[in-house]
Amino acid sequence: MKIRDAAAASEGGAAVGRQERRRRKLHDQLYETAIGLFVAQGYEATTMEQIAAAADVARATVFNHFTQKVGFLEEWGVRRRARVAEILGAEHAEDLPVGGRLRRYLKEMGDLNVASRAETTVLMDASARYGYLLQDPSLDIELARIVEQGRQRGETRAGVDCDQAGQLLAACYFSTILRWIREEPAPFDLHERLSGALDIILLGLLADEAHAGAGREPGAL
Repeated sequence: MKIRDAAAASEGGAAVGRQERRRRKLHDQLYETAIGLFVAQGYEATTMEQIAAAADVARATVFNHFTQKVGFLEEWGVRRRARVAEILGAEHAEDLPVGGRLRRYLKEMGDLNVASRAETTVLMDASARYGYLLQDPSLDIELARIVEQGRQRGETRAGVDCDQAGQLLAACYFSTILRWIREEPAPFDLHERLSGALDIILLGLLADEAHAGAGREPGAL
């Protein structure tokens, strides 16, 4: 490549980089503006027009970044999971046994909720009502991946269905959060409830002596 061509390519790349940074900055601005309005006046009461006005951009600009209002809810969940993954990655939590790793994951998720209870109350409720909270498999997949890694290291029963385990853990998490935000003040300690639920899942429900009598008849639930 000629020097002139190389310089032009470098300038073009720099321009693309600047454009992407500006786009990302505007995207973040719209997201933060929307979340602030949701918390201040409610998800239902907030319109895309209000988000545009508060961010001082054209209405079309908002739709260029978020085609539907529910998109803000989806990104809220994505950012929370990414934050937890970042924290656990920095701690090398992948080295923990599967039980300890699941406990750390739920603790960090719990910490985020406790630290921003007002935000969680509005956004989680809106996600359950208008979003795809229980249909979105993202958290199921993340938790199932942790269980699968534990299975590969021989830390779980060989017959455990990792996908089903991930679904069970995610359903337990969401159910607990939705109960926790239902009343003000919080009706229970979130960390204790999540930890207790995880204990039941990890240890099972029946006492050791009851396992022998827990066999199911063919076709029975």
